[in-house]
Amino acid sequence: MKRTSRRVLHVCSEIFPYLKTGGLADVTAALPAALARMGCEIRMLVPGFPALLDSVPERHLVAEFSPRFGAHAIRLFYGILPQTEMPAYFIDAPGLYDRPGNPYVDIYGQPYRDNHRRFALLGWMAARLADGFDFFWQPQVVHGHDWHAGLAFAYIRALEWTRGKQLVGTLFTIHNMAYQGNFPGHFFGELDLPVACFQPDGIEFYGQVSFLKSGLFYANKVTTVSPSYAREIRWGEQACGLGGIAQRRGSDLVGILNGIDTGIWNPAKDEHIEKPYDARAITGKQQCRLALQEEMGLSPQRTAPIFCVVSRFAAQKGLHLLIESMETLLAQGGQVVIIGSGDHYLERTFQECAYRHPQQVAVRIGYDEGLAHRVIAGSDVILVPSRYEPCGLTQFYGLRYGTVPLVHRVGGLADSVADCAPDNTAGKTATGFCFDDFNASSFTHALQRAFDLFRQPAHWRQLQRQGMKHPSGWKPSARMYRALYDEVIARLCNKMP
Repeated sequence: MKRTSRRVLHVCSEIFPYLKTGGLADVTAALPAALARMGCEIRMLVPGFPALLDSVPERHLVAEFSPRFGAHAIRLFYGILPQTEMPAYFIDAPGLYDRPGNPYVDIYGQPYRDNHRRFALLGWMAARLADGFDFFWQPQVVHGHDWHAGLAFAYIRALEWTRGKQLVGTLFTIHNMAYQGNFPGHFFGELDLPVACFQPDGIEFYGQVSFLKSGLFYANKVTTVSPSYAREIRWGEQACGLGGIAQRRGSDLVGILNGIDTGIWNPAKDEHIEKPYDARAITGKQQCRLALQEEMGLSPQRTAPIFCVVSRFAAQKGLHLLIESMETLLAQGGQVVIIGSGDHYLERTFQECAYRHPQQVAVRIGYDEGLAHRVIAGSDVILVPSRYEPCGLTQFYGLRYGTVPLVHRVGGLADSVADCAPDNTAGKTATGFCFDDFNASSFTHALQRAFDLFRQPAHWRQLQRQGMKHPSGWKPSARMYRALYDEVIARLCNKMP
């Protein structure tokens, strides 16, 4: 029997390839597309950042609004994102969104002082659409991503109090519990919400306004981006102060592992890399390896692994472990290619290391999509030693490209990488190297295991092929999201779908 189509509004702040600061943009590009292929009728709602508005030259005006949240001119446009062919609403409010810097911080790296109003408008507009503001299309489900969309669920609940009925099914995805969108409590008066929302059973968080808590508290269903992370955020350090409410949500808090766009990340068809290859014919990876060494100015050695890092430089990512283990790695002839940006200390330290060891270490500050593909294709091991990791995507890229992940066994890394322990190796389920204790000794031991296995070419190729066959696309996870949509709609209709 054919399943009924579901009208779903995804609310987010960035979408690849139009605007990207991290993995969130990859998810909001790939997941809605996967759901659309399953028959869901998807639309996006995004702030009118220039990079997003300019990507859609043909836009249709839906409505104009009176000034609010500090914006004197607010218009809602509708258009089709050209590369993904995804329908989207754009909130055109130049006073809030047309600024230098990235969507969240200014050119000096400081958060905009009015971020509470900038992203309140995003949530407020989501509630208007949930209430049927667009006569031609009304969502059955509002799906918000990360704290930027969190206030949508408070606005929707406030409207439901006024209407005396539930308007729409709601689902909130926490991509990283540590980024909560917390603001001083006196900002609450600028948000146009009922006073009843500013309490512990609401969006109040130790006297602050918390956008993430709004989604965690008010949405019908809450998801995180891996099953392990869904458990980790209920207690201890990873709960970031919100473990109590996470525990209260009980079965309404679900972990669904992220995937990647296997059309974009496909070594058999990747136009960015030197030579296509796949699990059956992996020899092209050697040409990618040599091309990477040449591009980065590294010596063309073949006897030791090339390790890579493609990451934000942040404390979460555990990159200080690499710094502490670097001399041991280099002493065995290993090479390292690092691309990313962020913490200035890490940037400077990696650059100094590259200066001292120019034939073994290469560093590129910043992010370039084509370069990221070439680095992953040309490397042997991708390092993801994160202190915590809600899901992570780079380990999936590594698996897909035969670049063996070496990861801290935590969060989504634990869910997606099987250690090459004897049982996994014998059962042909091993896909990488995992370490448990978050310290340099444990990390260095995992590095040594990688060196040892690399010296056994047949076993190394087997590990690569097992990783390349590992399912990494969105289809299984999209099915789980679709099931949650059915569930929240069933609650809305008070009957089974």
